[in-house]
Amino acid sequence: MSPDPTNLAALLAKQIEQTGPISVADFMRAANEAYYGKGDPLGTSGDFITAPEISQMFGELIGLWLTDMWIRAGRPDDCVYVELGPGRGTLAADALRSMRQFGFAPHAHFVETSEALRQLQSNAVPGAQFSSTVDDLPDDVPLLIVANEFFDALPVRQMVSTHAGWRERVVVRNQGMKFMATPGMHPMDELVPPEFRNAPSPSIYETCPAASAIMYELAGRISSQGGAMLIADYGYTMPGIGSTLQAVRAHQFADPFENPGHHDLTAHVNFVELANLARMRHLRVNGPVEQGEWLKALGIDARAQSLCTNQPEKAQQILAARERLVEPAGMGSLFKILGISSEEWPEPEGFGASQSLG
Repeated sequence: MSPDPTNLAALLAKQIEQTGPISVADFMRAANEAYYGKGDPLGTSGDFITAPEISQMFGELIGLWLTDMWIRAGRPDDCVYVELGPGRGTLAADALRSMRQFGFAPHAHFVETSEALRQLQSNAVPGAQFSSTVDDLPDDVPLLIVANEFFDALPVRQMVSTHAGWRERVVVRNQGMKFMATPGMHPMDELVPPEFRNAPSPSIYETCPAASAIMYELAGRISSQGGAMLIADYGYTMPGIGSTLQAVRAHQFADPFENPGHHDLTAHVNFVELANLARMRHLRVNGPVEQGEWLKALGIDARAQSLCTNQPEKAQQILAARERLVEPAGMGSLFKILGISSEEWPEPEGFGASQSLG
């Protein structure tokens, strides 16, 4: 059961008082478990909005991408559609609807821990099966996996350089009884890549063990079972120094260490790490490419025009949504798309001649 956000601050304060500082990763994990466990955070009346909530075109094009892979793989009849952290189920509903137009109707399997969100997802995709971890996914069929804004919510560890060497960043309570981050006591130099170890104080290096573990497990599944995975998230393609931890509430940035459990905590995704883990499992890696370029390559402009023709009264809204998804001033450049697939499956569309990370 997820912790209650109304008393999470008191619980964390008591834990710190009794056992000492907790890592930024543990703080982020507890905060997000409480936050997502309390209900639906999405939409204009919530704290943030994701691409599938902006327009049906996003999920539809992902569905077409998966369908194309399935067709060229020989139409295996036992594929399963898997989504990690499916939000309201909007993306899945749009993707599965577009798949059915081509005679492809895979069973849906969602990895979700929030009971409140599971109910919304069941309403959007009746009959979907649920798991709390990727370990419970089917192990004998090809998997078509979608992870949209999933990896960014996983807890990050932060190492901070000090005059005494690298230390893990931990959360304490200051004299005003507010949570704050500070360097811990134990040396952590070995967890920082050699190229960053001489960075000046107080540089921060982030790592996400949870993302690495999940990616390695899923890559192993695809390698042995067949299939493909599409990751859409914001992140970086070159590892670097700096904190990317942020909080969002009511569509505005907030202090990540204030009111834990009452806002969404995220950090940028390390696409280099995800790509390298897939390669370790002998998978094909495509991208990452900018979301806007990928959507244009998949035909979002033609789809937008078709929707405008069929719903002229909504044309302005449709074109505004297209612009938000595609253009650099919206989500087009910040968000990236990474494609991962079994070497026995076809080369995926949408990535053009872009070089994959390596």
